[in-house]
Amino acid sequence: MTDVWTLAPAFGAGCLLGAIFYGGLWWTVCKGVSSAHPVLWFFASFWLRLGIVLTGFYEVASGDWKRLLACLAGFIIARIAVARLTRKPAHAH
Repeated sequence: MTDVWTLAPAFGAGCLLGAIFYGGLWWTVCKGVSSAHPVLWFFASFWLRLGIVLTGFYEVASGDWKRLLACLAGFIIARIAVARLTRKPAHAH
């Protein structure tokens, strides 16, 4: 039986990969909308982020579906965290 502590590093790596992917997306949108060449920003950012994340998932999983699942869970948690952290504050009435 797999111990939770053996999956914790995979979960943490998934959080890091998610922060890189979604934080990078947020940064790209901020830079891309004011750029003279937004297509280059979005195109390059997408392929760079995708390459980092796919390589990270491959290395973290090491052929173990449980580690892959733990990494994916961390990735999803990071997506939620980045979405909350980058949300514009609501104006108080």
